[in-house]
Amino acid sequence: MKKEKKTTWDPQWQKKYSDLIATPDEAAARIKPGNRVFIGTGCGEPLELVKALTARSRELADTEIVHLLTMGDAPYAHKDLAQCFRVNSFFIAENVRGIIQEGVGDYTPIFLSDIPKLFASGQLPLDAALIQVTPPDERGMCSFGISVDIVKSAAENASLVIAQVNPRMPRTLGDSFIHVQDLDILVPVDAPLLEMKPPEPDAATRKIGEYVAALVEDHATVEMGIGRIPQAVLDHLKDKKDLGIHTEMFTDRIIDLIETNVITGLRKTLDRGKIVASFCMGTKKLYDYVDNNPIFSFHPTEYVNDSFIISRQNKQVAINVALEIDLTGQVCADSLGTKFYSGIGGQVDFNRGAARSKGGKAIIALPATASKGKISRIVTRLSPGAGVVTTRGDVHYVVTEYGVAYLHGKSVHERAIALISIAHPDYRAQLVKEAIEAKYIPQDLAEIGKNMVVGPKEFQTKHITHDGTMINFRSIRPTDEPLMRELFYALSQETIYYRFMSRMKRIPRKEVQNFVYINHRSDVAIVATLPEAHGDDIIAIGRYYLDEKTNVAEVAFVVRDDWQNNGIGTFLLKHLSTIARRNGISGFTAEVLRENKAMQKVLHKSEGKITSSLKQDVHSFRIDFT
Repeated sequence: MKKEKKTTWDPQWQKKYSDLIATPDEAAARIKPGNRVFIGTGCGEPLELVKALTARSRELADTEIVHLLTMGDAPYAHKDLAQCFRVNSFFIAENVRGIIQEGVGDYTPIFLSDIPKLFASGQLPLDAALIQVTPPDERGMCSFGISVDIVKSAAENASLVIAQVNPRMPRTLGDSFIHVQDLDILVPVDAPLLEMKPPEPDAATRKIGEYVAALVEDHATVEMGIGRIPQAVLDHLKDKKDLGIHTEMFTDRIIDLIETNVITGLRKTLDRGKIVASFCMGTKKLYDYVDNNPIFSFHPTEYVNDSFIISRQNKQVAINVALEIDLTGQVCADSLGTKFYSGIGGQVDFNRGAARSKGGKAIIALPATASKGKISRIVTRLSPGAGVVTTRGDVHYVVTEYGVAYLHGKSVHERAIALISIAHPDYRAQLVKEAIEAKYIPQDLAEIGKNMVVGPKEFQTKHITHDGTMINFRSIRPTDEPLMRELFYALSQETIYYRFMSRMKRIPRKEVQNFVYINHRSDVAIVATLPEAHGDDIIAIGRYYLDEKTNVAEVAFVVRDDWQNNGIGTFLLKHLSTIARRNGISGFTAEVLRENKAMQKVLHKSEGKITSSLKQDVHSFRIDFT
C-alpha cells in the first residue's frame, strides 16, 4: 500500500504551547520521592525522560516504577539503585527480569484487560506518567502512536503527565489521541524510536508455525501474542484468504500479508476492513507504514483485550505461547518454577474470547523442549512454584513441533495421551511411566511409550465419493483409541467376520491399542474420517505391517457398513500403496476369506503384479509393485 507521507502536526505547536514546554531535566524535577511513576510501553518508551528520571535517582528515595513491557535499557533497574527505584512490572521483559528474579524488583500478575481498572479505580493511583506522543495537530490532538495499550489509561488517570513529544512518532489512527491540554508538561525530543527486528524462527518454530497456520481458516480474524512462535505463524498464512486482525500487538511481518491481500479484514464481524491493535513493535519500516494509515485502528487495552469484544468476532483465532504444560492441560506462561519470567499479558483475555467466538480457536503453542533439548516442556506435573495462567478448563488446542493436541472437553486420560503424543520422542516413554504412576492412564499402556507418535502430515489426503461427500484421510493418532472402539461396535457381524476372521462380540483393549500405537514406519494405519461436532468420526481404516525379512507388508482394511460401496476401500489401498512405494516396500500380501467378494474385487484393482492362491477357504494375495 503506497501512501503519501505528509506532516499532520501543527508546525507552530511549540510556540502555541510554550507555557507547557520543558527540558527533560526540568520535567524530571517535578517527580517527588515516594511517587508512583508509570513509564510508557514497548518501543514507545520515552527514553529521554527515563534518562532524566534516572539521573535524579539519589533524590528519589522509594520511587515506584510501574510499566507493562519496556524495550529500552531500563537504567533504573539496577541493584545499586534499589533504595531509589522499586520496579513493579505487569509483564517482565529482559531488561528487568534479573532484578525481579533476584527479589529486588516486583511483578504484578494480572490480566492485561484489568490493568486500566487499577488506574481508573484508584486501586493503583499514579502520581506521574512518562509517555511519548506525536506533536499536536491543529486541533491540539496528540497521538499515542505505536503504544496506546495501557498508556492511554495511565495518561488519563495520572496526577502529572509528562509527554516526550517526538515528530518521529507515527500518528496512528483510532481511539489513540489525547488533547495537548490534558498533558501537563511537553518535552520536545527529535530522536529515533526504539526498534525491534522480528526474530528469525528456528526449525522447530517454523514447524510449529506451520501446524498453527493449518488451524487458521479463510476469513478468520487472528491474534498473535508476543514471541517468536506467533510471529512465525504469519510466514505460513500466505495461501489464506481475507484474514482479519484483532490483536494486542504486531510486528513488521504483517506488512507482506497486507500487501498481498491476505489480510483484508473484509470478513470481520467488528471493525470491518480495519487492523485493530493496541501497540506495535518493529523497525522504522513498520513505523512509516502505520503512520496516518487508515487501515490501522489503534485502541486501548480496555477495548482490544475485552473478552466480550473478542468473542463477537466470528472465527477469532488466538495464538499464544507457554513455558510449560502438564498432562492435565494446566498452562504455565509467566514463570519458570518460582522464577518469574514474563507475564499473564493478554493470553487469558484472548483465549477465552476466541473460545467463545463462533468458529473460533484458542491455541497455545510451545516448543517441545527447552535448554537445547535437556528439558521437556510437556510434564506430568508443573515445576514447583510454577503458576497456572490458562487453566485446564480453559485450554483448547496445544501445538508443538510434533503436532496438535485438542484438549477441551477431553478426559484426563485423553489429555495425557494427546499431550504425550506431541512431546519430544526422547521423553514420551518417561511421560507414559509417570502418567501411569499418577493414575492418569492405565497400567496396560506401559509398553507403548515408544509408539506414542503422531503420523506424518504427508499422509493426509482427501477423496470425494460419487455422491459428492468429501472424506479426509490421515494417519491414525494415539487419541483415536475411543474412536476405533466406536468403529468396531458400529460394524455388522458379517463385516467383523470378514476383517478378523472370527465372530467377535467385543474387541479387546489390547487389540485396539495395537491399531492405535504404531510407529508409522514399518507399521502404517490410515483412517478415513468425517468431521462431526465432537471431532473426527472414523468410518474406515486401512493398515499395513512390514515383514522386514521379506520387505513385503501385509495389508488389510475395513469400511463401516453404511459407507461400503463408495470406493473408500479402493482409495485406501491406493493410498497405502503410494506410502509403501515411497518407503521402498516391494509389495503387499493379504489374506481374504473366499466369501469376501468385495475385498477380492478391491485387491484385483490394485496396481502391480497380482497373484493369488486358495487354501482352506482363504485367498492368499500377493501384489508386487512395479
